[in-house]
Amino acid sequence: MTNSELAIAPMHRLCKKAGADRVSEAAAKELAKALESVGIKIAKEALDFAMHAGRKTIKAEDIEIASKKVMEK
Repeated sequence: MTNSELAIAPMHRLCKKAGADRVSEAAAKELAKALESVGIKIAKEALDFAMHAGRKTIKAEDIEIASKKVMEK
């Protein structure tokens, strides 16, 4: 994952919302990488739920259930 799907500026904002005064570019890029990795895991789980239900479309409920499952691990 060299090119993240996530922009770096929102990563800076997330760190600042968490209370950071300053955020390095490397830290923002690393956060983007980590969030993308978690997002892909959630999307894969959600796809499994949708396919199990006989759908090709991932719904919000699938993401909600998948995120709970992934975040438990």
